[in-house]
Amino acid sequence: MSGTPAPVRWRDVDGIVLLDKPPGLSSNAALQRLRRLWLARKAGHTGSLDPLASGLLPVCFGQATKVCGMLLDADKTYQVVVRLGARTATGDAEGEVVERAAVPALTQAGVEQAAAGFLGESLQVPPMYSALKHAGQRLYRLARRGVEVERPARRIVIHRLAARLTGPDRLELEVECGKGTYVRSLVEDLARACGTLGYVTGLRRISLGPFVRPAMHALASLEALAARSPAELDELLLPADSALPGLPAVRLGATEQAWILQGQAVFVGGTPAARVRMYGPDDLFLGVGRMSADGRCLAPERILVPVLPFR
Repeated sequence: MSGTPAPVRWRDVDGIVLLDKPPGLSSNAALQRLRRLWLARKAGHTGSLDPLASGLLPVCFGQATKVCGMLLDADKTYQVVVRLGARTATGDAEGEVVERAAVPALTQAGVEQAAAGFLGESLQVPPMYSALKHAGQRLYRLARRGVEVERPARRIVIHRLAARLTGPDRLELEVECGKGTYVRSLVEDLARACGTLGYVTGLRRISLGPFVRPAMHALASLEALAARSPAELDELLLPADSALPGLPAVRLGATEQAWILQGQAVFVGGTPAARVRMYGPDDLFLGVGRMSADGRCLAPERILVPVLPFR
């Protein structure tokens, strides 16, 4: 039929691309654009960034999607720009201002002292504008209807919080934090500790788990490469095990590999009770397994069956 678009020819492709997500784009929208660039049959990402935010968004294709969940709990580092003197409905510049307050005459030393009070473990109340659920509904959907519900505080960890006073009502932060930390809530709490209100005007993720300040690929440059030489896109992909350098490695022979790929445990020595990276002959990455308590038996947890490169 004339004018009918040709069906997309999806393909099997494995690997991870480190996207520098631009602001104004949701993580899912960015994921779908990369999926179409690679024509990847299967894709996923390792934790959302707000549309306001930019920076590191690892996008996984094919077998590498099986390691996405292992990065969701990883530590993250953000660069944050803060405006003091007001609070917004969403905790960032996308929401309307709902309250204003005077900003005291702050000093760098005073800001650093306030920031130091947030280091270590603490309890944080998640914001209403979040993807958490209450009675089966996303909190942000309730918030958009003007409904506010009680949210239980969650334990978070702030490993590092560097704060710099860049103007009478401006702060720049670099936050290294554990899983479940809401930077918008942290900013509001820090502003209160400084004697005023505050909200996020800029947010950029620069590290996630093993990917510490890595080289990232801008979406525009990936789209330009796809238009010019799509075959070169695969050269940008990192192997799935690049996301798991902290796990000890276990090397298997051909016989053990065959059993593991069938989902069977094998007798092999390793770190007791540890989650491990499994490699077969020729250093082929097989997936992730778990050693027994005595360190003598290995059982597979996530098998990554290798796929031949697309040609």
